[in-house]
Amino acid sequence: MKAAGGHTTVIQRVLERRAEKPPTGQDGTTATVAVMLRVLPPPKALLLCSDAYLREDITRQMTADVLDLELVSSEQEALAKFDAEFRAVVLTDSQELIRKLRGRPAGERAPYILFFAELDESHERVGGLRAGADDCIGRRVDERELLARIGAARRIAELETALRITMAENRKLSATDELTRVASRRFFGKQFPRELERAARYGRALSLILCDIDHFKNINETVGHPGGDEVLREFAMRMHRLLRGGVDWVARIGGEEFAIVLPETAYDAGLEVARKLRVGVSEGPYKASGRTMRVTASLGLCSVDRVSAGERRLAERMLKVADAALYRSKHDGRNRVTATTIPTTPATASPSASRPSPLPPPRGSRERGVAVVGKRPE
Repeated sequence: MKAAGGHTTVIQRVLERRAEKPPTGQDGTTATVAVMLRVLPPPKALLLCSDAYLREDITRQMTADVLDLELVSSEQEALAKFDAEFRAVVLTDSQELIRKLRGRPAGERAPYILFFAELDESHERVGGLRAGADDCIGRRVDERELLARIGAARRIAELETALRITMAENRKLSATDELTRVASRRFFGKQFPRELERAARYGRALSLILCDIDHFKNINETVGHPGGDEVLREFAMRMHRLLRGGVDWVARIGGEEFAIVLPETAYDAGLEVARKLRVGVSEGPYKASGRTMRVTASLGLCSVDRVSAGERRLAERMLKVADAALYRSKHDGRNRVTATTIPTTPATASPSASRPSPLPPPRGSRERGVAVVGKRPE
């Protein structure tokens, strides 16, 4: 159920419980919000009030630790200030200002509005609530109640800000691998099927490369885990430089394993990208923990030249085929690319007609679906 002005009663209940007793055993988002509430600066606020006595009373009592309050003299000035910088709290006796603030485009942040009714009567308060106020109070209110209402407005504004920041950070962290700054495994699991849906919608191609750093365990043993982290960061940066910005994307899906998604990229172009990646990530030495070393990678490519609508479990199939190709690259000596393509069929076709083999055909096959690139280890 929503309260007036767009704030939920859930937030109010959270605040009431928080005031009753200190929370115990906090974890996750709750603990994060609790920390943020302690360090957030006072919310910025606007005051537009035609009653000189009330205006002076509020400005006199308002301390810097409650609200960062700014006084305005007209609705036009208030709206201009609000457009220039968001204000979390608005104190006003103007129903017209409330309606204009609430009439802003959907999706924009909404302030907490406390309305001062000219008369402390039911119909006056109802008018303010219908205009969009979150709370209403009479102009001749007791000083203690006034401060309590303003304090409640501050707490709700702080909680909304903390929740907004925390949710944005959580989305960012869930979508981004903290170490390498490429997409996370979770993001890959959600977004890769969506890329396939888009390709099917327009009948486009799609390629997937799985890439694994060769002998990464030895790297960790040589330079330690901090040095291994340096290698991972540099490796991810080199891959990024070799891909189309804003189109291709990389996700870290394992300790030293990455997935590279190439939208609208068929087999031949995907193989060329894989070759460039193999050469580019190993070109020039890596520096980690004060030492230099050569780093190479093995890659497995799976391409679909035209994704068909209604294809069943294609994301899972492509992952299995790309993983099998990667395994073949590692099995054949590492520092190479194994590439394959799989046909797709509509959902109405027999499933067995398009089921790929668990591994790409052996090296040396003349089939178009396989290419092995890279020098043999000496």
